[in-house]
Amino acid sequence: MNNNLITMANQIGGFFKSYPDKEQATKDIAGHMKKFWPPVMRKEIIDYVASSKENLLDDMVNNAIRKYLKD
Repeated sequence: MNNNLITMANQIGGFFKSYPDKEQATKDIAGHMKKFWPPVMRKEIIDYVASSKENLLDDMVNNAIRKYLKD
């Protein structure tokens, strides 16, 4: 797994974390990834969440990927 993807995903989550509506923030994290990340990067982060025993992603980012980031 590319650690840069984890860092980038957590940075995106950090931006949206201040949103008062946490569910909307979760959707917006996934929306940002869908809009700005190429499919290969999205697949890599989805695979990471699905298979990693040591998940280094923020909880909100992890939830966004699991719930809303589907190709």
